[in-house]
Amino acid sequence: MNRHVCGATLLCSAVLFQVLAFSDAFSLSMKTPSFQSERRNFIRTVAITSSILIQESSNAAVLPSTGAKAPDFELPNSRGEKTTLDSLTRNGKWTVLYFYPGAFTSGCTLEAIGFQRDIEKYRSLNAQIVGVSVDPVEKNAQFCTEEKLDFYMLSDFDGKISKLYGSALSIPGFGTFSNRQTYLIDPQGYLRWVFTDVESRVPRHSAEVLEKLQEVQKEA
Repeated sequence: MNRHVCGATLLCSAVLFQVLAFSDAFSLSMKTPSFQSERRNFIRTVAITSSILIQESSNAAVLPSTGAKAPDFELPNSRGEKTTLDSLTRNGKWTVLYFYPGAFTSGCTLEAIGFQRDIEKYRSLNAQIVGVSVDPVEKNAQFCTEEKLDFYMLSDFDGKISKLYGSALSIPGFGTFSNRQTYLIDPQGYLRWVFTDVESRVPRHSAEVLEKLQEVQKEA
């Protein structure tokens, strides 16, 4: 690990340590279940953000190659059904497969709302939106309902598919999460584009995906 990565790791670890210390001290006087739940969600968000910074610095993820077949998978979706790569491509549509760290976190909510806002534009381009995270089916279903999303999420419980797509974050003490990355898959199941620098561009991500989608469709 180079000096830059070590520095990022130490900085993120220090920030997380301070958050944990403050949260533990404050929670001594706040023992309600709702507070504890909010505390856990906050710490989880900080941990995910810290690890994203570390991974972006190290470039450790191995991404599947564009122009090759997208990695196959079978995962439960938020509508109570099984989804496979074959079932997504069987209808002849392009697929925007996006991985996100966790439902109900601020960045993931903003990202999902952006896709929902542009859903008709995607449909006009013969494309469908599908999200992936390690969240359980029930949580993803609740997320889709509360945010009024017209697309579903897949639950990658153990992070296995996230790893296949080069989008897994392993955080000691917290488990494995999906990094915020987006993949464009054509109707034949081939990977045509990968967005890796999404974290810093969430508010305009959907617009950039639409622009790139039109570009790769012209090339296909």
